[in-house]
Amino acid sequence: MAGEIYNQTIEELGRRLRAGETTPTELTRLYLERLDSVARRYNAVVSITEERALRDAERAESELAAGYDRGPLHGIPYGAKDLLNVPGYPTTWGAVPYREQTFDEESHVTAKLRDAGAVLVAKLGMVELAGGMGYNQPNASLTGPGITPWNADEHPSWSGGSSSGSGSAVAAGAVGFAIGSETWGSITTPAGFCGVSGLRPTYGRVSRRGAMALSWTMDKLGPMTRSAHDCGLVLNAIAGHDPGDLSSSQRPYAYPPATERTSGFRFGLLSDATSNVQDAVRDNFLASLRVLEELGTVETVTLPDLPYNEVAGIIIQAELSSTFEELLTSGDVTQLTAPEDRVNGLATLALPAHVYIRALRIRRHICVAMDELTTRFDALISPTLPTVASPIDQSFEAYFSRANRSALGAAANVAGLPGIAVPNGFGERGLPTSLQFTGRAWDENTVLAAARAYQERTDWHTKWPC
Repeated sequence: MAGEIYNQTIEELGRRLRAGETTPTELTRLYLERLDSVARRYNAVVSITEERALRDAERAESELAAGYDRGPLHGIPYGAKDLLNVPGYPTTWGAVPYREQTFDEESHVTAKLRDAGAVLVAKLGMVELAGGMGYNQPNASLTGPGITPWNADEHPSWSGGSSSGSGSAVAAGAVGFAIGSETWGSITTPAGFCGVSGLRPTYGRVSRRGAMALSWTMDKLGPMTRSAHDCGLVLNAIAGHDPGDLSSSQRPYAYPPATERTSGFRFGLLSDATSNVQDAVRDNFLASLRVLEELGTVETVTLPDLPYNEVAGIIIQAELSSTFEELLTSGDVTQLTAPEDRVNGLATLALPAHVYIRALRIRRHICVAMDELTTRFDALISPTLPTVASPIDQSFEAYFSRANRSALGAAANVAGLPGIAVPNGFGERGLPTSLQFTGRAWDENTVLAAARAYQERTDWHTKWPC
């Protein structure tokens, strides 16, 4: 049974639980063992939360046996990126200076998931301080370089940052789902490199109380799962207003919606989508495009000419310098793993205030331009990444130097737009490629519907490496 379980979706696991084929306690013990024996090989694990997990699994088992069903996540083991506070366990932020750090207050997201009956089995690895200091190599993490489970024995390759452990653990079948965070690509990148589905919600859709802040005007928490449908199920559990996070929206959210679209989509194809990308990335995207043309219309569009990457970079630098001022000025920054991280953060302290303010002014224009563009379509489509995962022994500068860093990722994160990355094939060294859907603010369900319709016509999301 174990081998069959590890590659199953939340919905499939839920059916097994309710059919009596397994129990929350049995399922949890299987995942705890797999985290220890498999996920650690990919540097995906910071802490295994065994005591809490077994206690919550026993509660879920008793409740389900008594006919009390909390919903689709009830009894499902999951992992959380190690920037979410969990009492009784370290919250290291992936960084040596914080390896013993603990918090008494539970993060809002893990508390919501506990209320939904989900079982936390691990705190998962991440790039130190969520990558905000400008790292240039995969080993910038307390747990070592995140490794994608795909072809790991022959070609060890990066799992992506900064939610590296979340991507690896889901791909390896070591958790039923995971929570990651994104400021600029930190959910979609590991989802792409690990061949899983990763959803970046609209900024403000999910409370960040009890989560490490990198850039308080750009940080977002979201699910990483085996399917787009699973992403919706998890988002439904964690979305909603939290009085403890004033940036969280009071807009209601429900998944699945009362009626879900399966066709008639309007897709906007970025004009530079296949420029300077690896051959397999281009070929797989064009194949995906043929599937999407069966689901609706495709119109080629160009992003408005605005400095998306520059604005995103300045906002993150300015805000992280405030968040981590004590680390930077105390000298503890020298304990970080990546050489760049020990230096780059110091430079942010000298960023002039007028530069940050100018970036915020330009941001308004970006938000308006992106809203006008996304209003015309159900989703903008592009390859998630220009390449497959880089080898863990190469710097990013060396591997990605010729790749096209699309402005869409920066534009979407600056404007706080939702997006989802889903697997769409394989490329060099047998590594996954990925397709990205980007939507209008607060319209996660349309993006999810488009991704789900794509997955109903393809089987890439059913592949797994182990």
